[in-house]
Amino acid sequence: MFKLQDEYASYLFTDSAMKKYLPDETYKQLRSTIEEGKPLAKGLADTVANGMKDWAIDNGATHFTHWFQPMTGYTAEKHDSFINPQSDGGVILSFSGNELSRGESDASSFPSGGLRATFEARGYTTWDCTSPAFIKDHTLYIPTCFCSFTGESLDKKTPLLRSMSVISKNALRVLRALGDTKTQKVVSMAGAEQEYFLIDKETASKRLDIITCGRTLFGARPPKGQELDDHYYGNIDEKILKFMREVDHELWRLGVPAKTEHNEVAPAQHELASVYSSVNISCDQNQLVMETLKKTALRHGLFCLLHEKPFAGVNGSGKHNNWSIAADGEESLFSQGSTPEENERFLVMLAAVIWAVDEYAGLLCASVASAGNDCRLGGNEAPPTVMSVFLGDMLTDVLGEIQSGGKSVFREGGSIKVGVTGIPKLPRDISDRNRTSPFAFTGKKFEFRMLGSSASIADCNTVINTAVGDVLGKIADRLEKAEDKNEEAHEIIREVMKKHGKIIFNGNNYSKEWAKEAEERGLVNMGDAVEAAAQIIATPAVELFEKYGIFTRKELEARYEIRLENYSKRCKIESETLLCILKRSIIPAVIEYAGVLAKNINEIRQTAIAVDISIQAAQLKEISSLLAALKRSSHALGKAVAAAQNEGIEYTRAHAYRDKV
Repeated sequence: MFKLQDEYASYLFTDSAMKKYLPDETYKQLRSTIEEGKPLAKGLADTVANGMKDWAIDNGATHFTHWFQPMTGYTAEKHDSFINPQSDGGVILSFSGNELSRGESDASSFPSGGLRATFEARGYTTWDCTSPAFIKDHTLYIPTCFCSFTGESLDKKTPLLRSMSVISKNALRVLRALGDTKTQKVVSMAGAEQEYFLIDKETASKRLDIITCGRTLFGARPPKGQELDDHYYGNIDEKILKFMREVDHELWRLGVPAKTEHNEVAPAQHELASVYSSVNISCDQNQLVMETLKKTALRHGLFCLLHEKPFAGVNGSGKHNNWSIAADGEESLFSQGSTPEENERFLVMLAAVIWAVDEYAGLLCASVASAGNDCRLGGNEAPPTVMSVFLGDMLTDVLGEIQSGGKSVFREGGSIKVGVTGIPKLPRDISDRNRTSPFAFTGKKFEFRMLGSSASIADCNTVINTAVGDVLGKIADRLEKAEDKNEEAHEIIREVMKKHGKIIFNGNNYSKEWAKEAEERGLVNMGDAVEAAAQIIATPAVELFEKYGIFTRKELEARYEIRLENYSKRCKIESETLLCILKRSIIPAVIEYAGVLAKNINEIRQTAIAVDISIQAAQLKEISSLLAALKRSSHALGKAVAAAQNEGIEYTRAHAYRDKV
């Protein structure tokens, strides 16, 4: 019997597990490292490793692995057992501080964008003690960073951790300038809403396109899709509910706070959302969510699709990234507060986000661009490729009043009268929600809705943290020098609204009028993944990331190459899968059917009975014509793929796949 309170985080090396398995002094030193970023004391790793090993073995673990996130977008792991053979034929179980702190992997076998040649293989994984170790499948998993022999970052975790330091440092400077002497650190927080599709495993196994590409390349729309809006939040099928409950149990044991689950808009589409965590831990947890969804589905006779657009004609799957920053990891700095001082803090932080999203809109778009997302963005509740910020009329009015020089009085949301006796009044939020906005304020947090469902949340949060951190640094520079902090804060807000207020839009992002207006405002339109990738190596991006040590120019150029390479490879796989299905299944089936029709026509003619065979003849003529056209098109596609593959550099290859294939 699963008892949630007893089993929650039972496979996670939690604070209570640390207290139990580590000496008091070691525990205090480790907590100090985790909370304050202090260097690990000499010899601490050996003591921690021994305690972690004992905990893992007590919970059934036989192996350990350094778990990292290379630039594939997935996770990687190599398992080693705890056994250490002895001369008497027996074994002892050991796990050293060196094994905990550092591992080695073949760096040339992971995407590097030219950072590593094939013959330069050495790469290192290093323990990230800020993300707890966990046990899965009898293995102790140790979250780690991944870098090359020469020190370049080859993963998604390292830049994310660096960006967290940047925003914490500069947000803390702003708080100090505004009179906050209590807050010790500012933590960037995230919570991911994961959308996915579930289909029958046996059916999926018969579809080469679904198995290979994660989406259908051929198919016909069913008579009923999502027209009746009856699937969204609808009664969950019993089989699906059993699957969801097992997913919850698996995740809860790992300390992943899976919270909300429901049917999504499209048939067979569902969502799972987790409670907020620090952005680093949330990123790790979302990787576990995706992995658990796929593995658990198979055990239930299902197949989980995380592609952004598995089926035409219905909603695709996104991953809404709910982002915020919190004083000491507790109180959101986007909370209105109850005093004028807190309101001022809130408005300054709000202005910083508006400034950052407008100035670095292209980089934000690039952080979520992919071949799969190109199929999804722009309709069916997915935001368009034009970047904008939704605040709601009330907040927009407040900022507008400050811009115009008036003294703004912060308004409460009020309450909603339902109009039914016995039903209490509902507190009204300060803004409605806008499902079409790419970057929407939803109360104490911002919801970045452009991510695709298969994406790691590390990339976009690295960009958000760095961009907002950079702006907060500029604001701090001014506040620290100002004699009247309050007046300077209001002046900053006025300037932000004047220069960057164009990014605010509270209307329908799908309308043709908005597309035209956005162009007139000069807002960034991402276009497609190939076009967006160029933002990674644009001068503003290089200057921003090098300024804070997030990426070097070389590391950015590598990531640009990887983006283009990944785009081309996905297009190549889909194209060759499509050709394979045509040649092996569709064309032979059509030829066979044409033969059946021809035989039927001949057999009727041989009866010498006057029968109208015009329908059969017309059908045979039509499918023969279509078959010839299909053959010509498949030949042209094959030539286009071959030509694209022959392009010498990633830039021209990606453009050939986008424009020709």
